[in-house]
Amino acid sequence: MKTIGLIGGMSWESSAEYYRIINEEVKQRLGGLHSAKCVLYSVDFEEIEVCQSNGEWDKATQILAEAARGLEAAGADFILICTNTMHKVADEIQAGINIPILHIADITAQHVLANDIKTVGLLGTKYTMEQDFYKSRLVAKGIKVLIPKDIDREIVNTVIYNELCLGKIVDESRAKYRRIIEGLIEQGAEGIILGCTEIGLLVKPEDSAVPLFDTTLLHAQGAVNFALE
Repeated sequence: MKTIGLIGGMSWESSAEYYRIINEEVKQRLGGLHSAKCVLYSVDFEEIEVCQSNGEWDKATQILAEAARGLEAAGADFILICTNTMHKVADEIQAGINIPILHIADITAQHVLANDIKTVGLLGTKYTMEQDFYKSRLVAKGIKVLIPKDIDREIVNTVIYNELCLGKIVDESRAKYRRIIEGLIEQGAEGIILGCTEIGLLVKPEDSAVPLFDTTLLHAQGAVNFALE
């Protein structure tokens, strides 16, 4: 079994889900008392969020690159960045280490295509929805990406940072997400990517008329696949 390196804390709410899913998957596949071999480096999300808000992506890269080097030194065989948004700097982090990063968008794209879906709606932080670092990896694999309109993108982003990252699950916000998902389906989305690792805490399969792709779940399962190869 390979050792999984996790860059977490963005937010710790979703990092806890990564840890749970990874260990449950290993137990299910290997049985007995088996659990995952993993190393977690949990950053202070406040520092990262300030960098995001101020556009200081180089500073955020330095923080996560240090975490990645620490995981490699601690014996990790590969790394997961346990957040969609900070994959914006995944290539820069990869350049500073000698072990692979499993990219969350690539793993998600594999599952979208395996379900014969060619058009998806993307929910996530404003950075993930509006910038190209994430969408371009999906488009490169032949997947058309739809995002909500401006006012709905603001709603999605605000719920993530002001509620989900703080562990708040609000029914009113779930209703708003359902409406936004319905709008994306009306635009032609055949599936919805929950492109923020906290959204799966709020939105469940029953909230959508089309398949949901929970990036936290898929990324964590992909890590177990890689660890047990």
